[in-house]
Amino acid sequence: MATIVRLGDRELIRIGLGTNRLRKTDANVELIGAALAAGVELIDTAHTYTGGESEATIGEALSPGPADGLVATKGGWDGARPEVLHAEIEESLRRLGRDTIDLYYLHRPDPETPLEESLAAIDEYRRSGKIRHVGVSNVGVEQVERARQVVSVAAVQNHYNLAERKHEDVVDYCEREDIVFVPYFPLRGEGPPAVAEIAERHGVTRSQIALAWLLRRSQTILPIPGTLSPEHLRENVAALEIELTDDEFEALG
Repeated sequence: MATIVRLGDRELIRIGLGTNRLRKTDANVELIGAALAAGVELIDTAHTYTGGESEATIGEALSPGPADGLVATKGGWDGARPEVLHAEIEESLRRLGRDTIDLYYLHRPDPETPLEESLAAIDEYRRSGKIRHVGVSNVGVEQVERARQVVSVAAVQNHYNLAERKHEDVVDYCEREDIVFVPYFPLRGEGPPAVAEIAERHGVTRSQIALAWLLRRSQTILPIPGTLSPEHLRENVAALEIELTDDEFEALG
């Protein structure tokens, strides 16, 4: 199983860190450093997470100079008109303390704004050098294809895990098109009964088996399990070492 995926010109280890619960505390600033030390390279956040504290925490942890981590953030959750996105991008840049955002997602399509208009606004920042790569989130295949008519899409982020399979077609599309698929809430839900038995057989946790299944499901998948625990963070990264057999994978499927 491949442990690396390519996003644009960057190779990334296939376990990231989700930060939707990250508050600005000394312990959480240290957590970001611990994630990088454990080998995590993709740190995922959003303009809305914890009222902006998530981005600010990451910004403090990665200052004062360049760090090895690739930071992804998102905007447009509460509306994605161009002026809204411009304001949110500027605020995200300030909070993160960076001149360039490595990966910026449209958080979700706005029913009041054409998808193309929202992405054109984001692409302005890509062309100016303030965004390096563009992604889309909470989308179907048709929306990804529309997005690709406006800008090169480097990543798609949707809810997907052992228990939530509604985006199977998006996973398959991303693999065919060599687009990184980033499942959020990768550990939510119970999954099939076989999880417990397979975890016991490998001497690992159920969560690690859930991540191993995702990693086996598609070579372009890069899960972003969220945690505030350095121990759980290291446990998540260790899932990269688990090799499911064909029978085990089918039993989970």
